[in-house]
Amino acid sequence: MNDARVRLRYLDETIGLLFPGSGGRRPYSVLPHPLLPRRLVPRAWWHPGRKVMVASDSDEATIETYLSEVLGAPIRIVLHVRPALRANRKPVLEAHAPDGLAAFVKIGATDRVRELIANEARALDLLAGVPLKTVVPPAVLHHGSWRGLSVLALTPLPVRRGRIPEDLLIGAIGEISRISGHGSAWHGDFSPWNIARGADGRLLVWDWERFATSVPLGFDAVHHFFQRALRRTRPATAARACVARALPILAPFGLSAAEARLTAIRYLIALADRHAADGHAPLGPAEHWLNPAVDFEEALT
Repeated sequence: MNDARVRLRYLDETIGLLFPGSGGRRPYSVLPHPLLPRRLVPRAWWHPGRKVMVASDSDEATIETYLSEVLGAPIRIVLHVRPALRANRKPVLEAHAPDGLAAFVKIGATDRVRELIANEARALDLLAGVPLKTVVPPAVLHHGSWRGLSVLALTPLPVRRGRIPEDLLIGAIGEISRISGHGSAWHGDFSPWNIARGADGRLLVWDWERFATSVPLGFDAVHHFFQRALRRTRPATAARACVARALPILAPFGLSAAEARLTAIRYLIALADRHAADGHAPLGPAEHWLNPAVDFEEALT
C-alpha cells in the first residue's frame, strides 16, 4: 500500500476519533491534493479534490468544541495527515482562533503515545521553571483528557527556516544538558526538523516527548549528526560515521577521544533500545545497522 493510501486510511480513522456523531456535517479538504495528503483544512471554494465531510458540533461534542472551551476562544482545526509506520504516530492539530493560530495540539490515542505526551508535558513544566538563555521551548496551554484521548495544547513557536550556526547548536545542547540538577539531560530528539533559529537569535526547540535526565553528555549532539547523516546515506554507514566522527562532534563539550567514541556507541545502543521498546524498526534490524558500527570499533581497540 502506498504512502498516500495509508495516510488517507489513517485520516479516516482520526476523523472518526475527533469528530464523532452523525448529525450535521461540514466540508473539509485534503491539501495540497488527495494524491499528496498532508493537511485537512476547512473547505474553501478553490480547493482541489472532493469534499471530506466531518461531523459538526450540532449533535455531539467534537475536538473543536473541547478546544474552544479549554482555550477560551472559538476554534477551528487544521489536521496534519501523519505518515505511516511511526511508533509515536499521533494526530497533530493546528488550533486556529479568530485572531490567528492559538496552539499546536497533540492527541494521544494509544498507551504509548499517551505516555510520550505526558512526558512532554512534564518536561515543559520543568523548563518553565528554568531560566533559559539560548533555548526557547513551547509552553503548555492545556494538558487533559477528552473521550479517553490525551490532549496537549502548546504555544505555537514562530518558526523560521534557515541555517543554524554551529555555535548556537552547541550552546543549546549544552544548556539542555544543564537543565536537570541530577546529571546531564537531553532533549531526546534533537533533529533538524525539531529546531529553528528564532528572530532574536535563540534556538526554538519543540517535540520534547523523549526528554530524559541522567544520560551521557553529548547524546543530543550525536543524535543531530546521525539524523542528518541518515538523509544522505544508509543507517549502517551513518552509525559508523557517528563513531568515526565522535571526537569532532563531542570535543566542544570537553570529551576526550575515548570518551567521545564511547558516548557515540552508547547513544546508538540507546536508540536501538528505544526502537525495540516501541516495537518499531525504522532503520531495519539492529544487527544490520548497529552491530557493524560496534564491531568496527571493537576491531580498532
